[in-house]
Amino acid sequence: MMQQALAASSILPEDAGRAHLLGRVWSKVQDGPCPVVIREGHVFDLSPVAATMSALLERPDLIDAVARRPGVDLGSLDGFLDRRLGQLLAPVDLQAVKAAGVTFAGSMVERVIEEQARGDSARAADIRARLQPVIGASLRDVRAGSDKAAEVKVLLQEMGLWSQYLEVGIGPDAEIFTKAQPMSSVGCGDLVGIHPVSDWNNPEPEVVLVIRSDGTIIGATLGNDVNLRDVEGRSALLLGKAKDNNASCAIGPFIRLLDDGFTMADLETATVTLRVEGRDGFVMEGESRMEAISRSPVDLAGQLVNRSHQYPDGAVLFLGTMFAPTQDRRGPGQGFTHEIGDRVEIASPRLGRLINWVERTDRCPQWTFGTTALIRNLAVRGLAGRL
Repeated sequence: MMQQALAASSILPEDAGRAHLLGRVWSKVQDGPCPVVIREGHVFDLSPVAATMSALLERPDLIDAVARRPGVDLGSLDGFLDRRLGQLLAPVDLQAVKAAGVTFAGSMVERVIEEQARGDSARAADIRARLQPVIGASLRDVRAGSDKAAEVKVLLQEMGLWSQYLEVGIGPDAEIFTKAQPMSSVGCGDLVGIHPVSDWNNPEPEVVLVIRSDGTIIGATLGNDVNLRDVEGRSALLLGKAKDNNASCAIGPFIRLLDDGFTMADLETATVTLRVEGRDGFVMEGESRMEAISRSPVDLAGQLVNRSHQYPDGAVLFLGTMFAPTQDRRGPGQGFTHEIGDRVEIASPRLGRLINWVERTDRCPQWTFGTTALIRNLAVRGLAGRL
């Protein structure tokens, strides 16, 4: 399946001229991956500053270093989007790719429905009709780990409605899992994969925190935590199979660094939109507000990186999604599922647009360029000393 070429204007943040935007490209000129900064629609190589994004983000003088050292102009961003000059990659490399689950009330309800339906989408509508009025009302505006959350837990237990998903949704401990392996994420413009065993699946548009090894949040980007609802619904122990598959994790288009013009407050009030367009004419749209999250991004980052758990190469953390699409597609009561060829657009005004096309995981390009290949490539290019 052929993807459509994208234009730089369609993926950049609305205030790109004032943003510090970092990314990664595969450069034909450099014959390898390069951390880059985006300026005025052009791509500047930061390999002389640091050979990997992981190393670059660890610099204590990161913003000054990026501002002082624009690097070699590798060409226009459009030239990488149409692949004349190379390819836009996911803007992370050696970092751990982690995700927080069940962080919005709407997705909590849908996870309970998956559990009750045992992965059968045909049963979901009936279960939703019975549970939504009770659980949805109970969870609205409840902050995770609060005294109110503990009261709600007791109430739902007495009603026989408590679930493992509610435990991590409003209890003291967040669900944090490994979404993908370092180097395996795909970038803007790539195919995203749906495992062929799945008949009930969906995109999960999310804000993704970028975190240094010391736990400092230094920026954010967008992500698609592609999810197999039927697989996870059969058993929570199948989470790994439902989440970590070929091309099932998309991140991008760029990392926006936090600065005076883009703060944590801006991130915590961001709006994320989703648009799915199918070759069958199907269109689905939605909107998610970060203000509705049940745990603060700072709390989630602290639960990921702490004295009991370290990530020496840094980490990125998907913050969870409010979206759990229920719009019927294949027939009444069947809910939403992807079809091959779907165009998925995840956007936020100050983070840009992450655009991908859906394909089966066994038809997406195989992941072959891992950590060993990266080190070998950097050694050949004389950059191993800049890791």
